[in-house]
Amino acid sequence: MRYIIALTLLLVACSPTAPTVQGVHNMDDMPCHQMPDGTWMGRCDEAPEIFTIAEREDLAKAASSRILYVKNGDEIDLTSEIVEKEINGQTIRMYGYNGMIPGPVLRAKQGATITVNFRNNIDQETTVHWHGLRHDVKDDGVPGVSQDPVLPGGKHVYTVSFPDDGVFWYHPHVREDIQQDAGLAGNMIVLPNNYDAKVNREEVLMLDDILLEGEQLEYGKDHADHAIMGRFGNTMLVNGEEEFAMDANEGDVVRFYITNVANARPFKLVVPGASMKRIASDLSFYEREELIDELIIGPAERYIVDVHFPTAKTYTIQHRAAGKIYNLVTVLVKDTPARNNFASVFFEERKNEEIIEEISDVQHHFSKEPDYDFELDIKMPDMHHEMHEAGPIEWEDTMQELNKAHTTKDVTWVIRDTATGKENMDIMIDTKLGDIIKMRFTNKENSMHPMQHPIHLHGQRFLVIEKDGERNENMVWKDTTLIPAGSTYDLLVDITNPGMWMMHCHIAEHLDAGMMAMMNVEVRE
Repeated sequence: MRYIIALTLLLVACSPTAPTVQGVHNMDDMPCHQMPDGTWMGRCDEAPEIFTIAEREDLAKAASSRILYVKNGDEIDLTSEIVEKEINGQTIRMYGYNGMIPGPVLRAKQGATITVNFRNNIDQETTVHWHGLRHDVKDDGVPGVSQDPVLPGGKHVYTVSFPDDGVFWYHPHVREDIQQDAGLAGNMIVLPNNYDAKVNREEVLMLDDILLEGEQLEYGKDHADHAIMGRFGNTMLVNGEEEFAMDANEGDVVRFYITNVANARPFKLVVPGASMKRIASDLSFYEREELIDELIIGPAERYIVDVHFPTAKTYTIQHRAAGKIYNLVTVLVKDTPARNNFASVFFEERKNEEIIEEISDVQHHFSKEPDYDFELDIKMPDMHHEMHEAGPIEWEDTMQELNKAHTTKDVTWVIRDTATGKENMDIMIDTKLGDIIKMRFTNKENSMHPMQHPIHLHGQRFLVIEKDGERNENMVWKDTTLIPAGSTYDLLVDITNPGMWMMHCHIAEHLDAGMMAMMNVEVRE
């Protein structure tokens, strides 16, 4: 049985008259937080400054995302800018790429290379990280590693290559807790040259949530807030909209390209009344297609699923977790029969021989001892706590006031090398081109706040070969995987790309709280 630390300051937030809290020795040591009666407690002489997106005259309304078909040798422009968007009946300032939320979908063929002329027109320095692409490290978009940050008003030219087919996305790598949350994210769909999907139509779904509490979005100015659990939103968005609807014909098979761009929230997707088949993830197809009842997708993960809508009626794609149901997508299926009947093909769980062969070539590495053994942990020096039961994945923010009150000044999230004791940026994974290394991650069960972590490795690909001692029987090439609290995952990393690369938790606030390490890949002499 797993437990989670319930930091007892939460009891104060629920009881404005309580003068003390069991387990908290000195309330003045706790971060500044507002009580339900409007009073403030804690270190309020050190209350963090608030950042809001700059107000500018004549801001354009955010447009919906559009697909931009690109081919080898193309040159495109991409601009980050401040826009206005109406959500829940209020107009808020957000960020968009080319005025769109989400940004334009780049749709390309595998093997293509394009040039992206980027301009930064927002009120912060920024970069563009091309998440999941195994291209040149100089274009990876990590400030201080692959480039200098792009200052407001500045420009940068990226060479973007697509060596793998799959679903990818682009986003900033500066204060993701602000910039990504406020709208800077866009998809990249890369198709294999022999692409021949047996589907009636395709749809891109970018899943997100946003936290609306005042007139405008508010963030910690110098340090990310919501540093314990990450920023969970109170409004669900699909492709930037609160209510996303589409239509289909009776009997259609629809292919969905799904990306989770939320700061912290994992989604558990179901489609009542329809059948769902998992096809691919991150940067490859699965060894075999698989009919599934639900799909769990952590922050920064991507999946391709096909859904068969058998009869004419209204369906909903739902997020169901922690006793809650969120209707994300409405699918109106008309009584017009599908133009092509792919139902029989849909229910075949076909094998992908190319992926099976690739994985068989590295299978002899599966049973070796880990080259690196990492532990995922948290440090909160001033906290006193007690425990209550929790599951391996936290689906909601169950301690909202306490989570909001803690910034990355108070909290350190940790990747620890168990062999050396080194943590976070003191860790350097030294490898050479062509290596196959095994990394074991244990998400510590008895930390001060055990929770799931989506671990992302830049510039390389890996297989999740084992979960909690059980061999994975249907593998896919990944760059991000969600590791539940109390679990141990073994990853087999295919070292194919030279350079200096980051590895980190993709909960934006955990990254800002230090949860990152480096991998150096050298060319063999």
